[in-house]
Amino acid sequence: MLTVAQASAEILSAVHDFGTEPVGVDRACGRILRQTVAAERDQPPFDRVTMDGIAISYDAYAAGARSFTIQGTQHAGDPVQSLTGADGCIEIMTGAMRPEGTDCIVPVERISVEDGMAVLHDDYMPERSQFIHARGSDHAEGHAVIQPGQVIAPMDVAIIASCGLTEVEVAGIPKVAVISTGNELVPPGIAIEPHQIRLSNGPALVAMLTSRGFSNTTHEHLPDEPATLEKRLGELLAVSDVLVLSGGVSMGKADFVPQVLTDLGVKVAFHKISQRPGKPMWFGIGPEGQAVFALPGNPVSTLVCCRQYVLPALLQASGRATVAVDYAVLETDVEFRPALTCFMPVRVASDEDGRTTAKPVPTNTSGDFASLTGTDGYVELEKETSIFPAGTAVQLHRWDRP
Repeated sequence: MLTVAQASAEILSAVHDFGTEPVGVDRACGRILRQTVAAERDQPPFDRVTMDGIAISYDAYAAGARSFTIQGTQHAGDPVQSLTGADGCIEIMTGAMRPEGTDCIVPVERISVEDGMAVLHDDYMPERSQFIHARGSDHAEGHAVIQPGQVIAPMDVAIIASCGLTEVEVAGIPKVAVISTGNELVPPGIAIEPHQIRLSNGPALVAMLTSRGFSNTTHEHLPDEPATLEKRLGELLAVSDVLVLSGGVSMGKADFVPQVLTDLGVKVAFHKISQRPGKPMWFGIGPEGQAVFALPGNPVSTLVCCRQYVLPALLQASGRATVAVDYAVLETDVEFRPALTCFMPVRVASDEDGRTTAKPVPTNTSGDFASLTGTDGYVELEKETSIFPAGTAVQLHRWDRP
């Protein structure tokens, strides 16, 4: 069996890039940027006033002037005006260009205006260059303000628009088919018999994938019948970039998925990982480079394997930048005897020292997915160790941050 690290490396090296596509800025939020966004102009593009008031020459103030003749008014968006005399001033609004011949902004709260004159308050002492946001002090024209690989956030949309772009190049969204297998599964809304169980893995997988931007995802349910599986999986392989199956991958007589996939020309990369839950996981590459993830059917195993392997692979293939590894310290002692990597669900908090703490939430077998509600993710307990005292630093995998 592969280790967790070996399985991750095998998958990440095998899944191909999903290409790029241009989208309008108004539809870019949440997509993965695949180009450099460069500044259209210096930012700010001029010496920008940051306070309503008057613009004066500081040298005039330093020479003793306290009263200034108002020569005009300049709003944000107005062409720049020029001071025509040292004892003059220009009324100025926040966001306007600094008038030529001025180098000091006096706030409106610090002046009195009467008969066309602005008089500084006796107790106010301005400074040269105050309330002036200097041209290019944020960044210069051509500066790379956003790098490829970033998930575009609302504030990034503002930056992209400020750079004059109407569209940007983003990662293409792969066509993903999620397939639930099992004769025992019954969808919600349909009468159920005592020997049957509700179909829940498929909707959960679709939700996990679409919440991370993989919106071109469909789901269907197939029975444990080799002929039906082979026919439909073959059809889905022909039109999909990624297949994510749930169930039918263990060693039972009804676990037909590995053989069916092999018969369809999917080349197996590995079957089984030394972990719990999720040990029977299967991964392969289809004839046209399709990534095929066959996850164990127990719900906790399904969700953990999707978060641990499927999502990171799809995000890397989409060009998302590498994110830092997250850690937490165990809040309580944990003992885990099998020589397997343990993925333990946890709730996360912060202690008095500001450290991220993880409180284990053991499940009652890998079928106990109800225990996952309210958890923030799971910690990775290395298989070389069986006893993990409280305070041990362990790797944290958050559900919402692959």
